[in-house]
Amino acid sequence: MARKKRTIQPVAVPENEAKAKAEAAKYRDHFQQSLGGKVEEAGKKLEGHGKTIMYGLAALAVLAVVIWIFYVWSGRSNANAQTALGRAIETSQAQVSDTPPAAGTNQKTFKTEKERAEAAIAEFNAVAEKFGGDVGEKAKYFAAVNRLAIDRPAGIQELEPLSKSNDEVGKMAKFALAQAKTDEGKPDEAAALYQELLSMSDPLVAKETLNFLLAGIYEKQGKKQEAVDLLFNLVKSASEAKDLEGKPVALTATAQSAKEKLQELDPEKAKEIPEQALESPFGM
Repeated sequence: MARKKRTIQPVAVPENEAKAKAEAAKYRDHFQQSLGGKVEEAGKKLEGHGKTIMYGLAALAVLAVVIWIFYVWSGRSNANAQTALGRAIETSQAQVSDTPPAAGTNQKTFKTEKERAEAAIAEFNAVAEKFGGDVGEKAKYFAAVNRLAIDRPAGIQELEPLSKSNDEVGKMAKFALAQAKTDEGKPDEAAALYQELLSMSDPLVAKETLNFLLAGIYEKQGKKQEAVDLLFNLVKSASEAKDLEGKPVALTATAQSAKEKLQELDPEKAKEIPEQALESPFGM
């Protein structure tokens, strides 16, 4: 089935809230940003060569989720907390360079990514301690995903208690934790987290993406048939999706990646899914 699009109605916000939301539009936390960088680099290498797209490419769609989540969070936080969180995010996104910023600017620079992550973590922790509550939990999440970049075991340790809840922070912490567990070589734990998210009515991350990543874990575990079945159901559902006018919709990037992976793992099974007959945007 096609997922319904969320519609966010515009509302009037104070100037400092607007500024925080503008920052949110540019933000990707360090964990997701690092993952996205690897994905984009891999995509460039594969471009034009017709090779099967790796599982990680599905994470491209996930990057938008982090931005959207922070946008929603911003609207629910008080202005002072929002501003403080936005400043910490600015630090986490600061440039890494040996060249100091130009005189007269407030732009931050750090010599290493480790130095930047440590500074961001300190700011996020300060926000959590000062404001507590809902915004404090969000700050703890951002601190944890930044820590993953410099001390994965410690980052995982910080994410685990956050992942116990089923609120927005808990869901994003589960997702980040699942990817960290995968990188740690603990596929069983990662699979359990993905399955927990999939059991939710609204896991924040698209279920299509979660299923695709779970299929990747099954393949690593040697569970080829489970991976094939998951990919087949994902692609079949996406291929049968219709828009509001009843017309077929094009496959998402994740579904297209799943289709290519299915063709690689089980070409005969992949043939059971008919090719889409999409209408030309030019009416031809």
